[in-house]
Amino acid sequence: MKIRIHIPSQTLQLFDDQGALLQSYLVSTGANGAGEESGSFCTPRGLHVIRARIGAGQPVDTVFVRRRPTGEIYTPALGKAHPGRDWILTRILWLSGLEHGYNRGGSCDTMRRYIYIHGTPDEVEMGKPGSHGCIRMRNAELLELFERVATGTQVEIVA
Repeated sequence: MKIRIHIPSQTLQLFDDQGALLQSYLVSTGANGAGEESGSFCTPRGLHVIRARIGAGQPVDTVFVRRRPTGEIYTPALGKAHPGRDWILTRILWLSGLEHGYNRGGSCDTMRRYIYIHGTPDEVEMGKPGSHGCIRMRNAELLELFERVATGTQVEIVA
Protein backbone atom coordinates (compact mmCIF):
# COMPACT_ATOMS: atom_id res chain seq x y z
CA MET A 1 0.00 0.00 0.00
CA LYS A 2 0.99 3.59 -0.61
CA ILE A 3 -0.74 6.88 0.18
CA ARG A 4 -0.43 10.04 -1.90
CA ILE A 5 -1.77 13.34 -0.53
CA HIS A 6 -2.14 16.05 -3.17
CA ILE A 7 -2.41 19.45 -1.47
CA PRO A 8 -3.74 21.46 -4.46
CA SER A 9 -6.70 19.11 -5.00
CA GLN A 10 -7.09 18.32 -1.28
CA THR A 11 -7.19 14.59 -1.96
CA LEU A 12 -5.73 11.49 -0.39
CA GLN A 13 -5.31 8.53 -2.70
CA LEU A 14 -4.66 4.94 -1.61
CA PHE A 15 -2.74 2.70 -4.01
CA ASP A 16 -2.03 -1.01 -3.85
CA ASP A 17 1.47 -2.48 -4.15
CA GLN A 18 1.22 -2.58 -7.95
CA GLY A 19 0.29 1.12 -8.13
CA ALA A 20 -3.42 0.66 -8.86
CA LEU A 21 -5.68 3.30 -7.32
CA LEU A 22 -7.92 1.69 -4.69
CA GLN A 23 -9.66 4.71 -3.21
CA SER A 24 -9.65 8.50 -3.26
CA TYR A 25 -10.84 10.74 -0.42
CA LEU A 26 -11.33 14.47 0.02
CA VAL A 27 -9.22 15.83 2.89
CA SER A 28 -8.39 19.14 4.54
CA THR A 29 -4.71 20.10 4.88
CA GLY A 30 -3.00 23.09 6.51
CA ALA A 31 -4.77 26.45 6.30
CA ASN A 32 -1.31 28.03 5.98
CA GLY A 33 -0.44 25.91 2.94
CA ALA A 34 2.58 23.66 2.48
CA GLY A 35 5.77 23.97 4.51
CA GLU A 36 8.12 22.02 6.68
CA GLU A 37 9.19 24.40 9.46
CA SER A 38 8.13 23.78 13.04
CA GLY A 39 5.58 26.36 14.18
CA SER A 40 4.46 27.18 10.64
CA PHE A 41 1.14 25.29 10.92
CA CYS A 42 1.77 24.15 7.33
CA THR A 43 1.44 20.66 5.91
CA PRO A 44 4.88 19.14 5.28
CA ARG A 45 5.75 17.84 1.81
CA GLY A 46 7.83 14.92 0.69
CA LEU A 47 8.14 11.26 1.56
CA HIS A 48 6.89 9.99 4.90
CA VAL A 49 5.86 6.75 6.56
CA ILE A 50 3.12 5.95 9.03
CA ARG A 51 5.07 5.82 12.29
CA ALA A 52 2.16 4.75 14.49
CA ARG A 53 -1.50 3.77 14.24
CA ILE A 54 -3.35 5.11 17.27
CA GLY A 55 -6.90 4.52 18.48
CA ALA A 56 -7.73 0.98 17.35
CA GLY A 57 -10.86 -0.18 19.16
CA GLN A 58 -11.91 3.30 20.30
CA PRO A 59 -15.45 4.48 19.48
CA VAL A 60 -16.08 6.76 16.51
CA ASP A 61 -15.71 10.43 17.54
CA THR A 62 -13.32 9.62 20.42
CA VAL A 63 -11.48 12.85 21.29
CA PHE A 64 -7.68 12.62 21.42
CA VAL A 65 -5.27 15.05 23.07
CA ARG A 66 -1.55 14.32 22.79
CA ARG A 67 -2.40 11.01 21.10
CA ARG A 68 -4.41 9.79 24.09
CA PRO A 69 -8.18 9.43 24.35
CA THR A 70 -9.62 12.00 26.76
CA GLY A 71 -12.72 9.95 27.61
CA GLU A 72 -14.87 12.39 25.65
CA ILE A 73 -16.95 11.58 22.59
CA TYR A 74 -17.31 14.51 20.21
CA THR A 75 -20.77 16.01 19.74
CA PRO A 76 -21.79 19.29 18.07
CA ALA A 77 -22.60 20.61 21.57
CA LEU A 78 -19.04 19.84 22.73
CA GLY A 79 -17.77 21.59 19.60
CA LYS A 80 -19.81 24.71 20.39
CA ALA A 81 -18.48 24.69 23.95
CA HIS A 82 -14.89 24.79 22.62
CA PRO A 83 -14.90 26.93 19.46
CA GLY A 84 -11.68 27.13 17.48
CA ARG A 85 -10.31 23.84 18.79
CA ASP A 86 -8.65 21.70 16.11
CA TRP A 87 -10.38 18.41 16.98
CA ILE A 88 -8.45 15.16 16.62
CA LEU A 89 -11.02 12.38 16.49
CA THR A 90 -11.54 8.64 16.01
CA ARG A 91 -8.06 7.48 14.83
CA ILE A 92 -4.57 8.87 14.30
CA LEU A 93 -1.99 7.90 11.69
CA TRP A 94 1.18 9.61 12.96
CA LEU A 95 3.62 10.50 10.17
CA SER A 96 7.41 10.51 10.18
CA GLY A 97 9.51 12.17 7.48
CA LEU A 98 12.05 10.20 5.45
CA GLU A 99 14.09 13.04 3.95
CA HIS A 100 16.86 14.28 6.27
CA GLY A 101 17.07 18.07 6.33
CA TYR A 102 13.71 18.44 4.55
CA ASN A 103 11.07 16.71 6.68
CA ARG A 104 13.24 14.78 9.12
CA GLY A 105 15.53 16.19 11.79
CA GLY A 106 16.08 19.69 13.10
CA SER A 107 13.31 22.28 12.88
CA CYS A 108 11.55 20.52 10.00
CA ASP A 109 10.91 17.13 11.60
CA THR A 110 7.40 15.93 10.70
CA MET A 111 7.21 13.49 13.60
CA ARG A 112 8.33 16.07 16.17
CA ARG A 113 5.76 18.48 14.69
CA TYR A 114 3.07 15.85 15.50
CA ILE A 115 1.70 15.73 11.97
CA TYR A 116 -1.13 13.21 11.66
CA ILE A 117 -3.82 11.95 9.37
CA HIS A 118 -6.79 12.15 11.74
CA GLY A 119 -10.55 12.32 12.00
CA THR A 120 -12.46 15.56 12.36
CA PRO A 121 -16.05 16.61 13.13
CA ASP A 122 -18.53 15.84 10.35
CA GLU A 123 -19.41 19.52 10.00
CA VAL A 124 -15.81 20.41 8.99
CA GLU A 125 -15.60 21.05 5.25
CA MET A 126 -13.41 18.71 3.24
CA GLY A 127 -11.70 19.69 -0.02
CA LYS A 128 -10.56 22.98 1.50
CA PRO A 129 -7.43 23.76 3.58
CA GLY A 130 -8.27 24.42 7.22
CA SER A 131 -6.11 22.41 9.63
CA HIS A 132 -3.14 23.43 11.75
CA GLY A 133 -0.86 21.35 9.47
CA CYS A 134 -2.31 17.85 9.81
CA ILE A 135 -4.43 16.03 7.24
CA ARG A 136 -8.07 15.88 8.32
CA MET A 137 -10.46 13.20 7.09
CA ARG A 138 -14.08 12.26 7.60
CA ASN A 139 -14.30 9.76 10.46
CA ALA A 140 -15.97 6.98 8.43
CA GLU A 141 -13.37 7.31 5.68
CA LEU A 142 -10.50 7.39 8.19
CA LEU A 143 -11.79 4.19 9.78
CA GLU A 144 -11.74 2.54 6.35
CA LEU A 145 -8.21 3.79 5.62
CA PHE A 146 -6.97 2.84 9.10
CA GLU A 147 -8.00 -0.78 8.57
CA ARG A 148 -6.18 -0.97 5.22
CA VAL A 149 -2.78 0.48 6.12
CA ALA A 150 0.01 -0.66 8.40
CA THR A 151 2.82 1.01 10.30
CA GLY A 152 5.55 1.67 7.73
CA THR A 153 3.15 2.46 4.88
CA GLN A 154 4.70 5.11 2.61
CA VAL A 155 2.93 8.49 2.47
CA GLU A 156 3.91 11.03 -0.19
CA ILE A 157 2.67 14.58 0.28
CA VAL A 158 2.92 16.74 -2.84
CA ALA A 159 2.13 20.36 -3.61
